[in-house]
Amino acid sequence: MTTIIDLLNTLFWDYILIYGLLAVGLFFTLRLGLIQFRHIGEMFRSIIGARQSDRYGISPFQALCTSLASRIGTGNIAGVAVALYLGGAGAIFWMWMVALVGMATAYAESTLAQLYKVQDHKGQYRGGPAYYIARGLRAPWAAVIFALALILSFGMVFNAVQANSIADAVESAFGVPKLWVGLAVAVLAGVVIFGGLRSIVRFAEYVVPFMAGAYVLMALYVLVVNFDEVPGTLLTIVRSAFGLEEAAGGVAGSMTAAMLNGIKRGLFSNEAGMGSAPNIAATATPSPHHPSSQGLVQATGVFFDTLLVCTATAVMILLADVLEPGSGVTGIQLTQQALETHIGGAGQYFVAIAILFFAFTSIVANYTYAENALIYLGLGNNLGLTLLRLIALGMVVWGAREAVLTVFNFADASMGLMATINLIAIVLLSGTVAKLTKDYFEQRRRGVEPRFTVKDYPELQDKIDTGIWK
Repeated sequence: MTTIIDLLNTLFWDYILIYGLLAVGLFFTLRLGLIQFRHIGEMFRSIIGARQSDRYGISPFQALCTSLASRIGTGNIAGVAVALYLGGAGAIFWMWMVALVGMATAYAESTLAQLYKVQDHKGQYRGGPAYYIARGLRAPWAAVIFALALILSFGMVFNAVQANSIADAVESAFGVPKLWVGLAVAVLAGVVIFGGLRSIVRFAEYVVPFMAGAYVLMALYVLVVNFDEVPGTLLTIVRSAFGLEEAAGGVAGSMTAAMLNGIKRGLFSNEAGMGSAPNIAATATPSPHHPSSQGLVQATGVFFDTLLVCTATAVMILLADVLEPGSGVTGIQLTQQALETHIGGAGQYFVAIAILFFAFTSIVANYTYAENALIYLGLGNNLGLTLLRLIALGMVVWGAREAVLTVFNFADASMGLMATINLIAIVLLSGTVAKLTKDYFEQRRRGVEPRFTVKDYPELQDKIDTGIWK
């Protein structure tokens, strides 16, 4: 198994995704006219008043919070520490680059998810990459492969990753055995997951803003206390990204190592292009009633995740000067050491509580993606959903006891397959994204609230559920 996983990671990350993610992000950035820079104001305005929902869909704000619940997790605390340990300070620069171009990618995939969404047997909106691959590209076989990879990744492996970080942090801070931590988290997650989609999004809507806000406030405190050292730290990040100075030891001075680990951990954290967030974006009732509006909302999720929360973690670690490649101290333990340096013994408890919130919300949000894929496969009956829930919770217990790097390697392989399929799909459908974007902003320029009008898209008549948009 280890040999297979290593082979897949070499294929995806050394030859396909390390270039493909940046290339696709740049492609959409240029094709959509630098949308994430020119229309950043519209992206943040799209969040205001995004609490409208109906009996068919959740609100755009709930969709954003649920996608942030998945994004803001292990990758922001443990993942950033792993990136620094393996790639040096320069890895953070490449995380920024992935995020900046990834905003355009996130916009494109969530816009497509909204456009090609359908209604399930209960009338609830469903959609995502499997749907736009099958309906937009007429490639149901590829949609099935994607759906299976999504269930493997988000229903199983990623829950193990999140549980691993929770168990590490709680054991280090409070001395509770990892197995008992995993069992407790599984029970609590089960309470939320068995409540269904609306229970999960209501949970995320209240918890995510609180947990992210508290973490960023802690980072701001550290920045203020160490204000004189901040410019030098930021300069080290940029210089190390291009191998211009020897960062903290080992391979950290290598531009290749910095780029590889920054991109891998950046994608794992913000998920732009992976095809995950579109699954929840499709379940929202957009406001304004146009596919692009939900794309704009989801693009801000990448900004919040990487440019705020990941940067906060990185700067706290670098300012603490606790990074020692070869020491074996990485992941959540490295972040805890950094906070202990800044605020004393309370640091490890703060990180433990933060990762408990971050990773727990990721577990329940990840489940919604897997459920969506299962419904696409036609297995979303009571038996199928119950089995998926039990497997997801079982992986929480398993992941709590595994070594952090082993779990991350498994996650990288499954994530690589998903992302490769999704990136190909959204590039092939980029013409539709460009037309939708032009339509949205032309209506804005005319001073009217954008609305999607089916008759303006005759080429889509037999591919989308026109009843939803009428």
